[in-house]
Amino acid sequence: MQAPASSPVPTKALRLLLLSASFLLLPSLHAQDAPSPSGPPPPSSAAGAEPEDGQQIETLKVKANLVNMYFSARDKGGFITNLHKEDCTVLENKVEQPIKNFTQEKNLPLTIGILLDTSGSQQYVLPLEQDSGARFLKEVLKPKDEAFLISFDINVDLLADYTNSPAQLRRAINKASINTGTGSGSVTGNGAARGTLLFDAVFLAANDKLRQEAGRKILVLLTDGGDQGSQETLKSSIEAAQKANAIVYVILIADRGNFGTFGSIGASDMRRLASETGGRVIDVGNNGKKLEEAFDQIQDELRTQYLLSYTPLNPKADGTYRKLDLTCGKGLTIQARKGYYALADANGNDN
Repeated sequence: MQAPASSPVPTKALRLLLLSASFLLLPSLHAQDAPSPSGPPPPSSAAGAEPEDGQQIETLKVKANLVNMYFSARDKGGFITNLHKEDCTVLENKVEQPIKNFTQEKNLPLTIGILLDTSGSQQYVLPLEQDSGARFLKEVLKPKDEAFLISFDINVDLLADYTNSPAQLRRAINKASINTGTGSGSVTGNGAARGTLLFDAVFLAANDKLRQEAGRKILVLLTDGGDQGSQETLKSSIEAAQKANAIVYVILIADRGNFGTFGSIGASDMRRLASETGGRVIDVGNNGKKLEEAFDQIQDELRTQYLLSYTPLNPKADGTYRKLDLTCGKGLTIQARKGYYALADANGNDN
């Protein structure tokens, strides 16, 4: 929902409420929840859990008091697909935890959010993003999976709500257009309509769209990594993704020849966003072939993911952040989230 040109800029809380309302007003928002998988309980919060203070995101799966970690492992030869529970050690705040479940989860239901940067830096690469993004969704979506599409520039717009239809997603992604603010009001508070609300987009996708979903959840950002005008920050967007147990992949893309170069701060922020949530950054410049290869790499990782679950030795749901360290043998690079927030369930019970 675009903010009217004459609308005054609200406070941060009200401003985010208005952004969230642009999602909630769509009739199909909660039309379909991701199916509950078999095996270990999924990492999302129980449906309907929403404490009165507004901090409603949960990381622990309440019913079985489990912490769930999706991860992939690779060596110099590629991804490893034959790991067992005995091969891995997980530490929570430097204390080893007994692993309860350990499975390979390539067929677990998948929820994908595509976040498309439609600011001026993407003007010459948007057609590449549209073609490769639509192909990726067509190839990766299985019958039990679903995806949604968000664009962000001076506004954050939900272009397609949850659907399993690649054709519907392609139509939505093809309707995305560059918005530099010409003839449109800005929700950033700048004197001139400008901005790239990247952090707001990540926060809203994780908090409003993914926090109650079951199974595996990923966000794929196509952007040059620069944020301008967001009310949310890098820290709060990382926190929202961690609480939703969502893995963030960032594909760095922009036309460097026509729109400058990637900012070092933006690239560094994107590396932190991806690393802290168990994803990674893939820099493709403005190369269409590299962009397709980036999507292929993400597909490969999704097909080789593991799910590790454990009951924390510290059972207190005190809301604190707990650092996670996972190792599975020498010479292996592990891609997993770096921590979680220990929150109570909907009934106030400790996890």
